[in-house]
Amino acid sequence: MQDLTWEEVESYLEHDRIAFVPIGATEQHGPAGPLGVDAYVAITLAEDAAQRSNVLCTPPIWFGDSSHHSGFPGTISVRTETLMLLVRDVCRSLARHGFNRIVLINGHKGSNLPGLISSVRALHEEEYPGVVFAVADPLHLSRSASPTIKETNEHHAGELELSHILHRFPGLIRMDRLTDEGVDFQEVFGGFVGNDLFGPAPDGVEIMWSGDEQRAFTPTGSFSSSMGTTDAKGKAYHDHIVGRLCELVDWLRQYDGPIGATDG
Repeated sequence: MQDLTWEEVESYLEHDRIAFVPIGATEQHGPAGPLGVDAYVAITLAEDAAQRSNVLCTPPIWFGDSSHHSGFPGTISVRTETLMLLVRDVCRSLARHGFNRIVLINGHKGSNLPGLISSVRALHEEEYPGVVFAVADPLHLSRSASPTIKETNEHHAGELELSHILHRFPGLIRMDRLTDEGVDFQEVFGGFVGNDLFGPAPDGVEIMWSGDEQRAFTPTGSFSSSMGTTDAKGKAYHDHIVGRLCELVDWLRQYDGPIGATDG
């Protein structure tokens, strides 16, 4: 969208009303991953799915809810309430001009979700009952494919998300800095937090930790091994998620149920 004029956006709205909003984070991703991993994930998923489906994609939001990584230099975090206000204003702007299918694409797996979901749920309930809001996250969109792609447990700065960046942004991953280090989840979290975002989870609870605590239990910033990072894994992961996003667009275009029914 940032490359178009307002007249071109107006012309788009004459035949389609879908918008992707990529939202990421700027935070540490171990010794091999750049700070922008989560933003790059959101950008590439949104842009590639948008191009394939012929829908518009907004400029990205580079900052997210990352205070738990604040013990590492370069991490830039915004408060949950700040993110919520920003997302609401972005969505209000889109809805005002006629976009009635708004998809937030979250590259900051899991961590941004509370703020994003709360924001658009309130918008739909209180202000825009005729707009369909959706929140898409690789954590859920790749659940069926990721176990067949990765070779070890996958967590923050692991082989799967670094493979994704390696595939779409060659040169950003420091391949000479890949590490086999990770977090002892049993020792640190008492068995209540799973060590694999795409694997079997324990009967668990959400345990909060600070940036300083994280720096203590994972000095490198890596939660799982990144040694298996490859372009092939990144391609398989990326293609699966983009495919699912395109299927979502197809559904949004034909859906005429109670959600968004007032807009046709």
